[in-house]
Amino acid sequence: MERSVFQVGDLVQLTDPKGRMHTITLAPDAVFHTHRGSIAHAALIGQPQGCLVTSSGGVAYLALRPLLDDFTLSMPRGAAVIYPKDSARIVGMASLGSGMRVLEAGVGSGALTCWLLRAVGTTGRVVSVERRPDFAEVAQTNVRRWFAELPETWHLLVGDLQDQHLEGLVTTATSTEQAEFEQAELEQAELEQGWFDAVILDMLAPWECLPIAAQALLPGGVLVAYVATTTQLSRLVEDLRTSGHWTEPRAEESLVRTWHLDGLSVRPDHRMIGHTGFLVAARRLAPGTTLPPRRRRPAPGAYGEDYLAARGLGS
Repeated sequence: MERSVFQVGDLVQLTDPKGRMHTITLAPDAVFHTHRGSIAHAALIGQPQGCLVTSSGGVAYLALRPLLDDFTLSMPRGAAVIYPKDSARIVGMASLGSGMRVLEAGVGSGALTCWLLRAVGTTGRVVSVERRPDFAEVAQTNVRRWFAELPETWHLLVGDLQDQHLEGLVTTATSTEQAEFEQAELEQAELEQGWFDAVILDMLAPWECLPIAAQALLPGGVLVAYVATTTQLSRLVEDLRTSGHWTEPRAEESLVRTWHLDGLSVRPDHRMIGHTGFLVAARRLAPGTTLPPRRRRPAPGAYGEDYLAARGLGS
């Protein structure tokens, strides 16, 4: 019952008659001001979700706790956010669930981090690495705002992932006062075999991080990379294939189209969320495993001379 009513510290999404949304954090003496009047936070505290609150200008606002979809799109940004359609697919492609351990590189504004933390629950772990301190600060603010605190299951490191060592990442992930995670002393064999269930890469050159990703993942663990261009997509996929540590990669993109619904006027909306990025996924092979040669023949000219020469595969 307590979750059905608004309390101090809750995020509240106010939607006006035109569908415009405003997100506030409830405080006892605060007031939300708009050009159509003001709303005292006290008028919402103790009220149930889904209620209407009227501004001093006579405008009725619908009050609900925001969905993570809405929060993602409205959060303050240091870097572009990964859209909800892609965040949800990343969680699905990596098959994330309660208790799983995730290494994320490229935190940006913290949108995907919120999705990952919610997916792994209170018994999982998310270790995030961000090379830019200003982005890390924005991400920390957004994560704290969504969860009302910084989750103990999250650890944020500033630097380049390719400069990190697995031992340091694992020690960071396991250094906590919670009894179920008192395992800072890990055997070297465990480190060599991997510790994370999934690695998520969101950066300009994810292929540079493939060696540490392979080291970090358990056999069978999932790598998912988010890239924006076809040149990045091609380079990453070919490097995955030639490294020898991964299953055959797959790539996809998601397109979301909403619909206009007004009586018998049912049609696609004029605008849609089209291409935002490509998702590339592969799984970590067991050490010493070599995949059989690919049987399908590449298209003529698919591999240029520069590609073949770089890999010693000249004619």
